[in-house]
Amino acid sequence: MKLETKSQGLRGTLKVPGDKSISHRSIMFGSIAHGKTEVEGILQGEDVISTMNAFRAMGVQIQEHGSRITIEGKGFSGLKAPKKALDMGNSGTSTRLISGILAGRPFDSELFGDASLSKRPMDRIAKPLRLMGAKIAGETDRDLPPLKISGNVMLHEIDYKLPVASAQVKSALIFAALQTDKKAVTRLVEKEKTRDHTEEMLVQFGGQIAISGKNILIPGGQKLQGQKVLIPGDISSAAFWLVAGLVVPNSEIELRNVGVNVTRTGILDVIEEMGGQVVRIHEDETNHSATLVVRTSALVGTEISGELIPRLIDELPIIALLATQAAGETIIRDAEELRVKETDRISVVTHLLQNMGAEITPTSDGMIIRGKTPLHATHVDACGDHRIGMMAAIAALLVQEGQMSLVGEEAIQTSYPSFFDDLRLLNSSN
Repeated sequence: MKLETKSQGLRGTLKVPGDKSISHRSIMFGSIAHGKTEVEGILQGEDVISTMNAFRAMGVQIQEHGSRITIEGKGFSGLKAPKKALDMGNSGTSTRLISGILAGRPFDSELFGDASLSKRPMDRIAKPLRLMGAKIAGETDRDLPPLKISGNVMLHEIDYKLPVASAQVKSALIFAALQTDKKAVTRLVEKEKTRDHTEEMLVQFGGQIAISGKNILIPGGQKLQGQKVLIPGDISSAAFWLVAGLVVPNSEIELRNVGVNVTRTGILDVIEEMGGQVVRIHEDETNHSATLVVRTSALVGTEISGELIPRLIDELPIIALLATQAAGETIIRDAEELRVKETDRISVVTHLLQNMGAEITPTSDGMIIRGKTPLHATHVDACGDHRIGMMAAIAALLVQEGQMSLVGEEAIQTSYPSFFDDLRLLNSSN
């Protein structure tokens, strides 16, 4: 497809789709809880649909009413053996978290996905789940999908230090820990603090969990109750408009009801450090959300590393674009996790931006970007990665000559089905 270029400014108000991480977890908790769960603001993207279909295949009744769904939960014991392998599509979150649930069920199951998912290592969940007594195995020593999980095992508690800063690994182990004996207590120690949606939602559904710094204690044998869940807009989706508003001249964008859970707002800290203008208004402390107003700004380079990385790991591709339009040098370190996402995002991002004329160098765990540089047109392949496709569309707005084109734009359906409609709305409002 042809991408819009030479934007004269982006203006308008948007409500971005529901948070993907929270959407996944609301379906999972609703399915393993007892009673009805009502979810408002669910993301209607392909990844979340994969999660819904997986639980439907296990006998859970889920009714859709636009962005609202109802789930009739029957507890862990109410899950039934699926009649065929569960298709996770492109969703690593679905695969890893559901594996933690299936690890303790008394039936055999198998999870598979598309070509991209089949290259993503699952050993990071398989190894600790095996320590808990689970029988789980994938292809090669990295446990690539398809994953086969055998039932009729008794899970037990572990004391485990996570070798990677990963909310997906942590969440899979929390789901498994809930199925251990009532007297068991699983202890997890995070490498760095990661997004805490699973912990918060566990408490919301009546569960017990104790958190002290990076230490997490999860008692076994818990019974959860259905709840009402209100999902804020996804800051990972809002990130594309935040960056667009900062770098496209003459722009002002208002983003309503964006989730601002502190474990997810690393991009806002980076923007502030770089001199960007983003204002929070209408903050809702109960739902951890706010309206964000962003305006075109003069930016300077910065360093992004350490404990900040887990708070913005999904936003780093679009942050790399932001850095190309900032004066001076931006260094991204400690982000080796980018290499095992939907694509090797370090390689793909640097290749794309180099082709557009950016001065960017890949490193083993990040990138070095020198700005400010003008960008020129190129042909882009999303490589099955939704965030690469959306980043390319935002980068194209800065191109003044030539035609930008994108193939593989269908990948964007996994997280932001209305992305191009929203882009046209903002670009036509000037």
